[in-house]
Amino acid sequence: MPLIPDIPPRANLEIQLENLMEVAGDAVFQLNAKGEILCTSKRTIELIKPDGTLTGLLLADLVVPEDSCAINAAVQQAIQSNQHSQVNIQIKACLTTHCFDFLIAAYATGEGHIKLLAVGRNITQQLATEESLRHLATHDLLTGLPNRSLLSDRLNMAMAQARRTGKGFAVLALDLDGFKKINDALGHPVGDTLLREAGVRLRGTLRDTDSLARVGGDEFIAVLPSALTEAEIQIVARRMIAAIQLPFEIQGHALYVSTSIGVATYPDHGDNEVKLLAHADTALYRAKETGKARYVLYNPQTFTRPVHDVSIEAAMFEAVKNGEFLLHYQPVVDAGTRQIMGFEALMRWMHPDLGSVPPIQFIPMAENNGLINLLGAWALRAACVQIKRFEEAAGRQLYVSVNVSPRQFRSDQFLQTLDDAMALSGLHGSQLLLEITEGILMSDPEHAEALLTAIAARDVRIAIDDFGTGYSSLAYLKRFPIHTLKIDRAFVKDLPHSIKDAAICDVVISLANHLNLTTVAEGVEDEQQLQFLAAQGCALIQGFHTGRPMLPGDAMAALKANSDATLLT
Repeated sequence: MPLIPDIPPRANLEIQLENLMEVAGDAVFQLNAKGEILCTSKRTIELIKPDGTLTGLLLADLVVPEDSCAINAAVQQAIQSNQHSQVNIQIKACLTTHCFDFLIAAYATGEGHIKLLAVGRNITQQLATEESLRHLATHDLLTGLPNRSLLSDRLNMAMAQARRTGKGFAVLALDLDGFKKINDALGHPVGDTLLREAGVRLRGTLRDTDSLARVGGDEFIAVLPSALTEAEIQIVARRMIAAIQLPFEIQGHALYVSTSIGVATYPDHGDNEVKLLAHADTALYRAKETGKARYVLYNPQTFTRPVHDVSIEAAMFEAVKNGEFLLHYQPVVDAGTRQIMGFEALMRWMHPDLGSVPPIQFIPMAENNGLINLLGAWALRAACVQIKRFEEAAGRQLYVSVNVSPRQFRSDQFLQTLDDAMALSGLHGSQLLLEITEGILMSDPEHAEALLTAIAARDVRIAIDDFGTGYSSLAYLKRFPIHTLKIDRAFVKDLPHSIKDAAICDVVISLANHLNLTTVAEGVEDEQQLQFLAAQGCALIQGFHTGRPMLPGDAMAALKANSDATLLT
């Protein structure tokens, strides 16, 4: 039987230490007090220097230069404090760099020497995962550009820098003109590829210090630090426009889009994130309205588009729950007899703190956030029910006109909403007039024709609101089942003294009469205007001269007074 040699206690401890080092961590070093490597685990050698030895080297020599001070400090701290120290460092390997979380502890040998044990956990993959998650949280998945969250941080940094240096900066809001048609026609994969390529092109027009974010759909925001003069902004905006105008070659298609850009500057156009983005967005819409493929600098003196107030938009949702929206009714009278023939239902918002919020402020917001479908359906039902009550009081038939927004008109639920309102109220279709704008008709003529035909089949009448201020294409008067033309107040306000306005009204009224269409003149404010329009053959009058928008109770009283006056004439 072979004898097992006695192993000295000291050697036994060394063997146990070596075994412990193999399982203690991904990289384990035994060091002397100078930080020199006395021995390492086999796993350490395989990971860092598989074709050589690490013994005799300084641990600080293995780390990247910027971490050498940190590892030396951790070694000294472990020696002096008699407690373990912890440090994160990057160690150079043959082909890459690994990140480690090290715990370093000092201990005394039997001879009274100080040695250290450094046990490291490889956290390279963990850090990569954390960085990937941070990137996903702050960047757009499709384009890799910063998202709205990171944009907010960049804007706040730019504002802080601007306050320190006294130099402003510019915010550019832009979107791609014509993108929706391409996306709808060729599908989302083509649209996504176009957006990625557009992001690359736009990023290429900017400096390294500038930021570009995708904030949704085909919408991008650029932040240009230290760019304040219009000349500086113009150079960048023109580069962006030129970059996007080049054809996009995608899946065999040569695709053409353009970009419109709105610009706001800090601090002239806003001293916080919300105002800057809102004013840049306002300028963007002005650029699109005035030709597209151009840039427009925000001008508070000339821009009439209301500022998008986030607090107001949030209050809108509460207002729906609290019943703060109501309808006012403006009389529409016969131009000859002055008898009230019907009412236009006009939506109003009475906020408990702000009072009356102008429709020009909340209607566009409702259109953008989708609330207009809910509000529009409510307004249609309420108006139909109310006009039946007006009829009971007047003892004769009346009609009500209700405005239809673009988003409502595009909704596939609109016909059902219309049917529900008529069924609830018992109103006949001929007593309901739906007002739409020329732009709604021409944005998608095929859809408009199909929907208007279905509406006309219910005997509901269609009016073109603000006639003459939109596309003014006479072709749709022939193509679509139109019943009424509403002459915009812009052509009425200077009557009868303006020769041009008088001529325009005369032509519109004559055209309508020849096509057997009814005319309603809006914005009539005095007797001269009314008499002129009546003499030209305008059928119906609407305006402050014949009645302001009123609550239902006041409208009921006005209707009774009008009926009494009509009986006396």
